[in-house]
Amino acid sequence: MTRRFITLSVALVAFAAFAALPAAAQSQTAAAPAAATAPPEPAPASIPRWARVSFFANVASMTAADGSSSSFSEIVTNVAAHSVQHAGNGFEYGLDARFGAYPSTEDRDPRTSVYDAFVAQRLVDGRVLVKAGQMWLNDLGGLGSVGGALVEVRQSSDSTRLRWRAGGFGGVEPEIMDVGYVSGVKKFGGYFALDGNGAQRSVIGYINVRNGDLTERSVLSFTNYIPVQRSVFIYQAAEVDLSGPGGEGSGGLTYFFVNARVAPAKRADIQATYHRGRSIDARSITDDLLNGRPVPSRRLDGFLYESIGARFTVEVARGVRVFAGYGQDTNDRDADPMDRLSFGLYTSNLFGSGIDVNVTDYRYTRGLASSYDSWYVSAGRSFGPRLYLSGEYTTSLSVLRYAREDGFLVENRPHTDRFGGSANIYLSRTLSLLVVADYTRDEGYKETRLLSGLSVRF
Repeated sequence: MTRRFITLSVALVAFAAFAALPAAAQSQTAAAPAAATAPPEPAPASIPRWARVSFFANVASMTAADGSSSSFSEIVTNVAAHSVQHAGNGFEYGLDARFGAYPSTEDRDPRTSVYDAFVAQRLVDGRVLVKAGQMWLNDLGGLGSVGGALVEVRQSSDSTRLRWRAGGFGGVEPEIMDVGYVSGVKKFGGYFALDGNGAQRSVIGYINVRNGDLTERSVLSFTNYIPVQRSVFIYQAAEVDLSGPGGEGSGGLTYFFVNARVAPAKRADIQATYHRGRSIDARSITDDLLNGRPVPSRRLDGFLYESIGARFTVEVARGVRVFAGYGQDTNDRDADPMDRLSFGLYTSNLFGSGIDVNVTDYRYTRGLASSYDSWYVSAGRSFGPRLYLSGEYTTSLSVLRYAREDGFLVENRPHTDRFGGSANIYLSRTLSLLVVADYTRDEGYKETRLLSGLSVRF
């Protein structure tokens, strides 16, 4: 099955290039009579610089079934700024950092997360990019964080409809939840990408993570976004480990996701998704191997998950869309698959009132003895150009828990009620305020939470 997924990923990359060729050939043929007088296509304009500062405060109070209570508070500041992204030569920089403090928790230290902190220079009419610092390479998905250097070469922007890019990088592994780098861990790799019109992109990448003398991970990544004409859109991502963590166990498919949308008519579309993978704590496994500790085979297998589903949506009236779907989820290696039926509606202007309404029901069934409904209802409305109010209600939640042996486990809570409300207030063109409040109750606990955030955009 792993070989089949690798073949599919490579085929989608090749298809991305092939899909654009007929249209490009047709446009060249149609434009041939006017080729002598038509001006060349202009190079894409530079992307302007921007900056944003956001402040968030999160306060929660929880009461357990035995009457005991606890509280949690968090204050977060996010700072992000990017220079002009030049189409030609020029200097660039980027910063994206998060600072978190926890006043109510004495044993939890403040945290600083740095996603981007780099400087870069574009050379040779913008076709060569040299970047240094800490950066997140979006072309490589969740494995794209590196502190070091990147060199990227790209094709001239006005040469063809599909333009290629190729890059290589090397450096160290950043501490995502702190400032600094993981001791003894290095990362290097490269990628090849094809970029087209309409956000079309296909990327194949390689990432190697070295932990001391061991190869912690050796991964091929695949990412494709393929718009086919105007009615078919395909997004696919995959990661394939070429070897097991630290050289132990087996490699193979780690992550595969595909989302395909087809619009057979103007007011109807069909969306299908497939998601399969496993979660392995490769860092802890490699550390144990380096320190001579035995690694149970269960940890090498990791936590397996799989989901498949499809949804059909129809616009029955102007601004009113209804949908129905079916899916099947496997959230645990040892659990039976769970069937998921869904239906609902959405309207952005209910009976001309300006109220946005969303009603969704998910019916989960596992075998003959276990089934429950998960309802979600929300309504919102704008009051002038500066205020949007909304409320929501949910009848069940899922909790993601970490277990060292398996990675992450999904715990379903079908009898949980959650009530919430939010306000988006646009104080000015550059200043906005968000306020969210919700109340959650279950058989084992009750929780009240308040979140507020202030964003300043430049």
